[in-house]
Amino acid sequence: MSGLTYLQQISDANVTVDGTPAGLHIEPGVWISIPGLTDPQEPAAITRMASIPHGTTILIQGTATTAAGGPSIPDVSLTPFTIGNRNQTFDFPEQHLNQTTPFRTSGAGLTGITQAMLNNPNSVLTGNPANVTTTTRLHVSATPGGDFVGGGTSNMAFLVGTKDGPNADAAHVVATFWLQTLAGDTEPKRLQYSQTVLLNFNGISWPHITVATLTKP
Repeated sequence: MSGLTYLQQISDANVTVDGTPAGLHIEPGVWISIPGLTDPQEPAAITRMASIPHGTTILIQGTATTAAGGPSIPDVSLTPFTIGNRNQTFDFPEQHLNQTTPFRTSGAGLTGITQAMLNNPNSVLTGNPANVTTTTRLHVSATPGGDFVGGGTSNMAFLVGTKDGPNADAAHVVATFWLQTLAGDTEPKRLQYSQTVLLNFNGISWPHITVATLTKP
């Protein structure tokens, strides 16, 4: 196997603490490339292992494929739904910027946020086009399925909850990373990703979606 360590840090562009952007997320982890196996019989795979200091670890695995042209990025929804029933959704006023609510960041905290982003967070990615000649797609999931039998999330006791139900239990993670080679380049210098984490609490699965476009100098 071969691997690559990484550190992901996310800060709030609109909120500062003593002049420094407020921290939202930090995640040390490792990407691993696993060759095909004969015993057990398993295809080649990629795996991402990560630790999130608020009490969650993940092991998500999947496949890597390379094709000509740019990425095909699907729409995603942050609309919450009843745990285990994606068809029973909840349309909260916080999802609509034209509705006033005390339960959502307001004022300067919403700088740069549009309704299109709330309707489809992946619009941030598709709205940033480039002349891409080749794309390598890394797709990983915490739910076993297809050719893979492993993967999952693990949460500390407070997040899992007891008789009153979960407290932001990270029940599922799925992510796609698109490594893109732009016209005139000989290696991928642009990375786009979209990740959805289902956080379960109060009987509801809340999709926590993160997207980004990164460019290597």
